[in-house]
Amino acid sequence: MILVLRALGVGDLATGVPALRALRAAFPSEELALAAPTWLTPLIDLIGGVDRVVPCAGLDDPLPPLPDVSVAVNLHGRGPQSHHRLAAVRPGALWAFATPEFPDGPPWRDDEHEVRRWTGLVRAYGVPANDLDLDLRPPARDVPHGVTIIHPGAKSPSRRWPPDRYAAVARALTDAGHRVLVTGSAAERELAADVAARAGLGAPAVPETGLDDLAALIAHARLLISGDTGVAHLATAFGTPSVTLFGPMPPSRWGPPPGRPRHRAIWHGTRAERGDLPGPGVHPALLAVTVEEVLAATHPSVSAARR
Repeated sequence: MILVLRALGVGDLATGVPALRALRAAFPSEELALAAPTWLTPLIDLIGGVDRVVPCAGLDDPLPPLPDVSVAVNLHGRGPQSHHRLAAVRPGALWAFATPEFPDGPPWRDDEHEVRRWTGLVRAYGVPANDLDLDLRPPARDVPHGVTIIHPGAKSPSRRWPPDRYAAVARALTDAGHRVLVTGSAAERELAADVAARAGLGAPAVPETGLDDLAALIAHARLLISGDTGVAHLATAFGTPSVTLFGPMPPSRWGPPPGRPRHRAIWHGTRAERGDLPGPGVHPALLAVTVEEVLAATHPSVSAARR
């Protein structure tokens, strides 16, 4: 068995796809098991090649006994806690970034793009990997096609653009003929409803979606507008036009691959220290993003997709 640890969220899973596919190709006759949260299973099924999901909600969750693990691969973090989690199953080999306790791996680089970080790790152990192998199979779900999705939520408050600005974008796009839906997780429904109400949209504009439904909506959408959060990576994986608002993390670390004009990243850099702007807790680079520039970015994204 090849055991891979990536017990994180949607964006983390999406950025780990090229490394997972590289491992699948390198070990075609081995069972490939992914230790990850079980709620991610609908997305894991879209990758292809993962034979088994080992339930693991995070590093506080010990892995179950797993016999005959020939290689354990740490796609979770720099260690050492994640290294210890994998070492506990007594694999034949542990592939991971170097730490004082586990000195044999490649060095960790703080400034590396998240996709290249993990493809670079497996390449360091002799496995060829393609950084651009990000595509996911669209889910087979009955959802509306051609909608414009606004997703205002993000796990960290520092990555949430103000709701009134999302609402202004939603209102302008609705006036331009877009059918706008405002999405969010169960914990973000209040935020999504607030954005929809400010935009003058009715309750049907805030659909209740599980992860598989949300992924299908994004796969068949006209456009996605969001902050730097998991859904932005799904837009990249499905080739859906997107506008992603970055801060505090730059697109050089978590953004879409270069050379894809249908995916637009807006980033004002770490120098955007604008204390006069509203939104306590929101990163200044994100607060520096205006409604006008988001609307301007939607047009080349959609046009590039049509071409």
